Amino acid sequence: MNEEARVELVKLANAKMPFGKYQGHFLIHLPEDYLVWFKQKGFPPGTLGRQLEQMLEIKINGLEKLIYPLIQK
Repeated sequence: MNEEARVELVKLANAKMPFGKYQGHFLIHLPEDYLVWFKQKGFPPGTLGRQLEQMLEIKINGLEKLIYPLIQK
C-alpha cells in the first residue's frame, strides 16, 4: 500500500458523521442498514459520500477489524 492510500485509510478510520442521528460517531460505528439506506437514497456529494460508500463496502466484506486499529482516540 502506498503512502497516499495509507493516509486516506487513516482518514476514513477517523472520520465522524457530521449530522443526523449518528452525529459525532465514527463512520465505522454506523449501522450497516444506515449505510445501505444512504446507498438507496444516494450518498451525499464529496468526501463524506465517498467515505460512507467505502465504509459500506468495508462492512459488507467483513473488514471492520482492519479499521479499528487505525482509530486515533
